[in-house]
Amino acid sequence: MTVHKSALHLMAMLVLVGLAAGESSSAPAPPSVPANDLVRKVVENEVRSQAADHTHWMYRVQHEEPGKSEVKEVVQTDHGSLSRLIERNGHALSPEEQKKEDDRIHELVSDPDKLKKMEAERRHDSDQAEGMLKILPQAMIFSYAGRQGDVLRLNFRPNPEYTPSTREATVFHHMAGTMWVNGRENRLVRLDGRLITPVKFGAGLLGHLDQGGTFSVRDTEIGPGIWDMTYLDVNMQGKALFFHTITVTEKEVHSQYHRLPQSISLEQAASLLTGGETHLAQMTK
Repeated sequence: MTVHKSALHLMAMLVLVGLAAGESSSAPAPPSVPANDLVRKVVENEVRSQAADHTHWMYRVQHEEPGKSEVKEVVQTDHGSLSRLIERNGHALSPEEQKKEDDRIHELVSDPDKLKKMEAERRHDSDQAEGMLKILPQAMIFSYAGRQGDVLRLNFRPNPEYTPSTREATVFHHMAGTMWVNGRENRLVRLDGRLITPVKFGAGLLGHLDQGGTFSVRDTEIGPGIWDMTYLDVNMQGKALFFHTITVTEKEVHSQYHRLPQSISLEQAASLLTGGETHLAQMTK
């Protein structure tokens, strides 16, 4: 399943992670494999699993940023994802706003080129995020910090021998934090990061991010062997010109997943978004 991301999401989605398993007490001895080798194995499995996942889902996205909140429903198909705004700032849409959303969805269905362009942009973001995921074992130094059942907790800090080649990698390389890994399934579970030093771009001329900024990302197993991002919380402050903002504060929660048939068409996806619970019940029988 492809998860679309904004530029800010890309920075936070350097990893695709999931449901926390709680704090570990005095746990069994850590695995004999070095921590960075385990992370490398997990990253390889993440990339492989994402590439092999062709399932389609309908789910709800709640997005919040200062002064604004939205709730959308999303339906995935082989031809791209359709979404429909259902709530803004805690209020349901007016009849006029609902009609506008319905018209927008039907326009996308009847204009494959426009939808194809949107999907190309999403795929570009996903490819970049995958590239960032692959640098984890090189960019960071990991150490075991405990375990609870199948879940291993690892601390990480920047690897001083690694030289980042992109702005996003530079931000990540200024972070330290904790990663949770499901050792049985070799999947990432959760990652919390914090900027331990300020980040300067172009010696500060292109902008900066302040020390202390945080992000937290989690994944949930939404189906047997199928994981998706279900929680994102970013709080960065500074002035980075390429982010087009001074304060980066946003939170996103994904929920209410319903698996859909592999053969779902764009027309059926549009009906799900505009037709309500009756269409969903028929589609997910």
